[in-house]
Amino acid sequence: MAIRGLLFDKDGTLFDFRATWGGWTRAVIDDLSGGDAARAHAVAGALGFDTATGVFQPDSPVIAHTVAEIANDLLPHLPGESLEPLVERLNGHAMVSRMVPAVELKPLFARFQAMGLKIGLATNDAEAPARAHLAQAGISDAFDFIAGFDSGWGGKPEDGQMRAFLAKTGLRPAEAAMVGDSLHDLDAGRAAGMRTVAVLTGIAPRDRLAPHADVVLDTIDGLPDWVSAQG
Repeated sequence: MAIRGLLFDKDGTLFDFRATWGGWTRAVIDDLSGGDAARAHAVAGALGFDTATGVFQPDSPVIAHTVAEIANDLLPHLPGESLEPLVERLNGHAMVSRMVPAVELKPLFARFQAMGLKIGLATNDAEAPARAHLAQAGISDAFDFIAGFDSGWGGKPEDGQMRAFLAKTGLRPAEAAMVGDSLHDLDAGRAAGMRTVAVLTGIAPRDRLAPHADVVLDTIDGLPDWVSAQG
């Protein structure tokens, strides 16, 4: 069956994960530690981030978890902090993060529009920063659907965002593909009955993603040819 819609993850898919979220993570560590070296070490550990090398651990919550889940991981190391203000603080850093596109996004999304594809975003980031990041990249107008973990459909690996995208666009699951760089993305897409496309612009390697994906691409630049080949 032909593909008529693409639902994208954001971080590690549209935007290079290491180049973008390394800066956010350093800013968060500096902010939350307040110059306390021991606290900075604890916060970095909770985020699964090596400040010396700039490398994320494979199980870092920054890779695929929601902002609320990341905040919950941080709370034991931040006496006196509470969840909602901490989520707002993390979102504030995300709003001003410099996003580094994984590929040239504007011409690619213009091509998707020319192909008549319905386009959506499903991220475990909050919706407001996600919208800001798409606007920063100049591609907001290409999207028919944008959802963060706080938009009312939950976060990945649950499939609520996927089902909301299908409902909004009128597509059948087999007519849509979930595109992402993590198992959360791929498992959510499969749970909704969608086809799944893995890309390698995140942290996870090909051999980890391949068993969960219909195809593995180096970047989303490979999508037009793949979509055309489906029918």
